Amino acid sequence: MTTTTSDVLIIGGGMAGASCGYFLADSASVILLEREEQPGYHTTGRSAALFYESYGNAVIRRITKATRGFLQTPPDGFASGPLLTPRGMLTVATAELVDRLDAMTGQEAGPATETIAGDDLFTLAPFLRRDRIVKALYEPDAMDIDVNAVLQGFLRGMRAKGGRTVTDAEVQSLTRTGSIWRLQTRAGTFEAPVVINAAGAWCDVIAGMAGVPTVGLVPKRRTAFTFEPPAGADVAKWPGVDLCDESWYVIPNAGRILGSPADEIPSEPCDAQPDEYDVAVAVDRIMTDTTFDIRRLASRWAGLRSFVADKTPVVGFDPASEGFFWLAGQGGYGIQTSAGMGRLSTALALGQPVPADMAALGLTATHVAPDRTGLDRRQPG
Repeated sequence: MTTTTSDVLIIGGGMAGASCGYFLADSASVILLEREEQPGYHTTGRSAALFYESYGNAVIRRITKATRGFLQTPPDGFASGPLLTPRGMLTVATAELVDRLDAMTGQEAGPATETIAGDDLFTLAPFLRRDRIVKALYEPDAMDIDVNAVLQGFLRGMRAKGGRTVTDAEVQSLTRTGSIWRLQTRAGTFEAPVVINAAGAWCDVIAGMAGVPTVGLVPKRRTAFTFEPPAGADVAKWPGVDLCDESWYVIPNAGRILGSPADEIPSEPCDAQPDEYDVAVAVDRIMTDTTFDIRRLASRWAGLRSFVADKTPVVGFDPASEGFFWLAGQGGYGIQTSAGMGRLSTALALGQPVPADMAALGLTATHVAPDRTGLDRRQPG
């Protein structure tokens, strides 16, 4: 069988791999290998994302902030319509949770938010129960993200720059001889001096195949579902809402309401499916704090969000294995950080410094390095 060569092989065709491939193709020949029939089948394809600058830890918020400009004004031809549309986001508290909500104000690198209560709150979100919800933080600049348009824009742009996507290319083995990585896949044999591990929930599996110490990646299942809004409700104008203890959220979505228990259930890498108990818990929580009467669900699904111990992405060359580059652990933030993460990973893969705008926000390569303190690194086997 013929061996295909390139400067860089990217394992994984979700948002992380696609965005990296898009920016990296400006400087290198790139082949993106996707194990499924189409890119984005697992986590990316099951995400209904918000661009929400106050979501995540300080490192995530910096990369998110560095992504806004690209998504607001993408390059010509990147997409046929807007990637972001106005939504707004309310983080709400019951009386028992007010102290937790107050502690969330003034987060480093966060956006301008305002505290609201009373009629202002219930005008914005008339479905909240007045006898339950007493206060909220409102982020008016939170936006809906067209996830598929972003993913396809990165993939299409990468191809236009000479990059290539190969599907049905599950990696079966990785070996390094001299300065070259050799990958055996279902779609053939590929070689390159650099391998970028953007395999999502399978990143530690890929590292184990390569004989590289793992980083303690834990895939976690997130359940979601949709239901019909009250008759006559203009849901397009409603903000998303999450309870500040992260026990549920709802977001208007394509004329329906998307709900979730915001669960993080540890899982093996797999084709995640919704758990009926998790769905029932979420419905009960949402109905307790809102006026929604959820009698029937229109759809339900689950996806995996993968985290390391400090919930910060792992990006950079592994010091234990030449040419092996980590792009892992995006958790639930991979869509909102997409362009920033693509630029950051590209810069580090090319041996360049952190992009100037991210450095100005205080981001360093050490923050995301695979050998940083706190990761659960283990020898494979």
